Amino acid sequence: MKSRVSALPSTRRCYTIRAVARAAATLKAFSSSAEVLSLTTVVERTQLDKGTVFRLLETLVEAGLIIRAGKHGYQSALQPIRTKRFRIGYASQSNLLAFTGIVTDSLLSAASRADIELVVLNNQFSPRIALENAKRFVEEKVDLVVDSQININIASQIGSTFLDAGIPFIAVDIPHPGSFYFGADNYKAGRIAGRHLARWALKHWQGEVEQVISLGVDAAGPLLNSRLTGMFDGLNEIWPEGRNVATCHYDTKGGQFDATLDTIRKHLRRRKVRRVLVGAVNDTTALAALQGFREVGLEQECAIVGQDANVDARQEMRRPSTRLLGSVAYFPETYGAQIIKLAIEILEKKPTPPAVFTQHELVTPQNVDKIYPNDAWILTGAKLTTGRSRR
Repeated sequence: MKSRVSALPSTRRCYTIRAVARAAATLKAFSSSAEVLSLTTVVERTQLDKGTVFRLLETLVEAGLIIRAGKHGYQSALQPIRTKRFRIGYASQSNLLAFTGIVTDSLLSAASRADIELVVLNNQFSPRIALENAKRFVEEKVDLVVDSQININIASQIGSTFLDAGIPFIAVDIPHPGSFYFGADNYKAGRIAGRHLARWALKHWQGEVEQVISLGVDAAGPLLNSRLTGMFDGLNEIWPEGRNVATCHYDTKGGQFDATLDTIRKHLRRRKVRRVLVGAVNDTTALAALQGFREVGLEQECAIVGQDANVDARQEMRRPSTRLLGSVAYFPETYGAQIIKLAIEILEKKPTPPAVFTQHELVTPQNVDKIYPNDAWILTGAKLTTGRSRR
């Protein structure tokens, strides 16, 4: 077998002991004290000759620095000291958002597993702070940025900040010029919700609907609101007569609960409503709309679909006779692993798609326990603030 000893640094000084350098490389092959490696894996990570690695491993076992694990495995007896592979910046939308909180937790876990340092900042729903954070990441000289902010008006400036600095970046949920995109296929998710809403209206109201309300986030531009475009297209696909029904669109000031509830209250005060379909850009606004109808005793006159399938929406769907008919899940708990994988591919100059879309699945009162069977564990001991967990 060809020797791989040449893989050791060529800048070795005259007093460097090669045997010690090889032993150090062998110890560094272990990323944690819990990791069990085979001889072959250690050879791949050190790029040393197999016979050399075997002798080193056995010597380190005798010295008590490595533990033999089973017949063919080895485990470090030390807590490895490692330099992080990469340094990645992450700017979240806000620490007030349940959805974003789950994404942040999953990113932190995935970065730790991948031996990546994650620098976390908070955009606080502020275009000004989002731009300041972008500049701070440049000053920090991070290798890549994962940016999550919804204001489309600042997207070009943020994009230029990273591009001028030569820092690749991933935009979450809202595309930015020059970015890789990770997030929802918003139009597709909207169509899923719209079809479900139409089927329910045909089955339970025989298509006799007086109004359709859409609740959007206009500050995010057309992309996020394409959930509503998809919702209308899904409605019309299943229920063509729906094109003749009166429609009403409201901006929800960034998808906020209180702003949406105030809007729905005003809407219900202005007119007497009957058989209203509501398509919401997220579960925060869906739950706010539901509360507005519920407050005036008109819950049975509405049928609502949301987006995100957050924990509060899932609990609402478990209520008997709820009028939250469904929500499209995005599974934010899986974002971290997917984003970190994409980031590593970008940093290692591997072929990378310009957009990576998340998985979508419709959650309804009928399947919520099947898709989320562990909610009871998650909620044990926690006080729910229904409708207040905002995306």
